[in-house]
Amino acid sequence: MKSCRKSRTKEAACRRFLSVVVVTVGVVLLLIFLLQAKSLIEVATEPAFDVNRVEGNASGFSARIRGGLDLPVQNELSLELDRRNQLPPRNRDLFPSLAGDHVIIVLYVHNRPQYLRMVVESLSQVVGIGETLLIVSHDGYFHEMNKIIEGIRFCQVKQIFAPFSPHIFSDNFPGMSLNDCRDKDDAATKKCDGNPDQYGNHRSPKIVSLKHHWWWMMNTVWDGLAETHGHSGHILFIEEDHFLFPNAYRNLQALVKLKPDKCPSCYAANLAPSDVNSRGEGWASLIAERMGNVGYSFNRTVWRKIHRKAKEFCYFDEYNWDITMWATVYPSFGAPVYTLRGPRTSAVHFGKCGLHQGQAANKACIDNGAVKVALDEGDKVMNIDSNWDVRIFKHQPGYKAGFKGWGGWGDDRDRQLCLDFSRMYQSTEAASF
Repeated sequence: MKSCRKSRTKEAACRRFLSVVVVTVGVVLLLIFLLQAKSLIEVATEPAFDVNRVEGNASGFSARIRGGLDLPVQNELSLELDRRNQLPPRNRDLFPSLAGDHVIIVLYVHNRPQYLRMVVESLSQVVGIGETLLIVSHDGYFHEMNKIIEGIRFCQVKQIFAPFSPHIFSDNFPGMSLNDCRDKDDAATKKCDGNPDQYGNHRSPKIVSLKHHWWWMMNTVWDGLAETHGHSGHILFIEEDHFLFPNAYRNLQALVKLKPDKCPSCYAANLAPSDVNSRGEGWASLIAERMGNVGYSFNRTVWRKIHRKAKEFCYFDEYNWDITMWATVYPSFGAPVYTLRGPRTSAVHFGKCGLHQGQAANKACIDNGAVKVALDEGDKVMNIDSNWDVRIFKHQPGYKAGFKGWGGWGDDRDRQLCLDFSRMYQSTEAASF
């Protein structure tokens, strides 16, 4: 009998021990679940931060290894923008699928909200806009610009933010550090940092960001986003002062389909003439001419060709991305680089001032704070005829091989950062520039 009581006591103790173990394991699993849920919520929720309270990292141009690259140490805002770039597109509940022949639209912007409102309004009237994805690439973070984009409801929209924009580094590279040379400083005499351009001028962060943003955006859109990684079709690129006509998207789809037969040697399809002041010739024919910078589109094959010229792009002493392309990248292809367009424009450039001007409260860059683009009925419907022949403009004015550049891009740090952007999403073997 005494032996039986001991056995029952042991069984009771064992049951209590097992109960404690089960409860402990349950608590641990619950904590793990809650932590994972918190992480998922943080990733899926739009971050709320005060851009004015985030200060630049004062450690200067020190290296942070990212995929084998030496990149500037990121401050809090830069890291936050990196995280935002991983968020999925908005409005997928309103537009759950994209059309099979969709042409992705990329709108790259800086900080001219009065312009951006015009562009967004024009996009909202574009026929077929709900069939595609709009990617908005921001050069840094500006609250009012972000707010305008967050208000879009007419298509799927994804925002990406350049995490190494000079505009988010207040006291170190890629922004301006205290020991950086300025203007025409002599580095040896003043013992300051930096390399002058071919005209003796040192870097200006506001100026170099033009080229940095475009190149970062191109590499990210083509090779760094899940939404575009498998996209082999054309991507349309527009800026914050490009007004699209209602027929722009349908005309572009038509040009993309016609290009292989009508102009197999054309690299791209354009919505506007290379002369930004022209509204087109009005002929009953398609036009093949030099690549324009308003409403241009090309596919992944062309991007791979451009990407292979990263060194030429990154080392040319010219702060404008488009002039760099015209004067050194395109000529290196060995044959004329034509783009196909219609005889009437479907996009216009309405900006009256540079990308880094026009943020004043009086909206000096737009007359009376607004721009009115005159449209007629032909601008509202597709006006490309598949039976038209192609006229080729072989000799056009503009920047060509041999032009040395306007400068602004002589600092070795800018050139290296540019090359690093080229390697961000490439394997070691594929990125040997």
